[in-house]
Amino acid sequence: METPTKKEACLPTLLDPEEKIAVQLDFPDNRLMIDMVGPNGAHLAQIEQLMGVQIVHRGNALVVHGEAASDAERVLNALYARLEAGKDVSMGVIDGLIRLRAEEDVEGTREGDQTEMFPGPALEIRTRKKTMEPRTEAQKAYTRALLENELTFGIGPAGTGKTYIAVAVAVSKFITGEVDRIILTRPAVEAGEKLGFLPGTQDEKVDPYMQPLYDALNDFLPGNQLQKLREDKRVEIAPLAFMRGRTLSNAFVILDEAQNATTMQMKMFLTRLGQGSRMAITGDRSQVDLPRGVQSGLRDAEKILEGVDGISFNYFTATDVVRHPLVAKIITAYEAEDNRREAERAAPREYK
Repeated sequence: METPTKKEACLPTLLDPEEKIAVQLDFPDNRLMIDMVGPNGAHLAQIEQLMGVQIVHRGNALVVHGEAASDAERVLNALYARLEAGKDVSMGVIDGLIRLRAEEDVEGTREGDQTEMFPGPALEIRTRKKTMEPRTEAQKAYTRALLENELTFGIGPAGTGKTYIAVAVAVSKFITGEVDRIILTRPAVEAGEKLGFLPGTQDEKVDPYMQPLYDALNDFLPGNQLQKLREDKRVEIAPLAFMRGRTLSNAFVILDEAQNATTMQMKMFLTRLGQGSRMAITGDRSQVDLPRGVQSGLRDAEKILEGVDGISFNYFTATDVVRHPLVAKIITAYEAEDNRREAERAAPREYK
């Protein structure tokens, strides 16, 4: 396997006339280079924007300027190694590599992490349609927990991949025969209406609430296969209320939007766990839609089950959001406002 070479290049005409030294990388394969650069240089532009560097593309060479040039060099080498291994390079992949590199700098490298992402074998979940790779350290820890534990909680804001990763692991374990069924459920409380008063059949009433779960499944299973599995009841999507009275054996069961489950519903769900099954519970404590005064079962479960062997709690923050960059900023702004209000409520009142 040919590898890119690096040399210190004296290039006084590039970018910053005060900076005479730049890191230069030479990549031998033209075809791979085209994929790494991206359409109209989009991949390089993304690295420049996220890492605060400047990259000049000349033929098979890239010249990187900026304080983060050495980090950008590692990201570029990792991207090229992916292409050599026959993997794709996308905006999401680049975002993940940069996030993991930044987190490694802040927290230090744990054994195996550096070789996983730069550029050795990564933590991957393979399904029929695509391969899922975690993009942040929190996602990596959560993925490992789902693979290793029978009961896993993923708690954090929207857009952090909690449900998506759980569905990917569920599909992977179903494909390998570790489980016989996939069961996805969520409390149907978002619209504030009783399902029985909505028009249509049971599926027509339930489907709007379950659409995010359908979307995730469609990413990992071919449409015709998913339809057949649903007909055979090997993949089920149903409201949480329909879980009562069942014992779920040899299944991968996911409870989504768990912050909207009551304490009794959460206890009911957790006690459905049968032999050979695994459960994933995902939720966002900042988006509780339960009536005022009704305690979230997710909050109770955190307190009651803390420290129980075999149960893993995994937490995400706004830095783990993998949607549009503005989503992370929005979540951060709302968290700051919530903290301000909490501080106001906790502060002693002055009486005149």
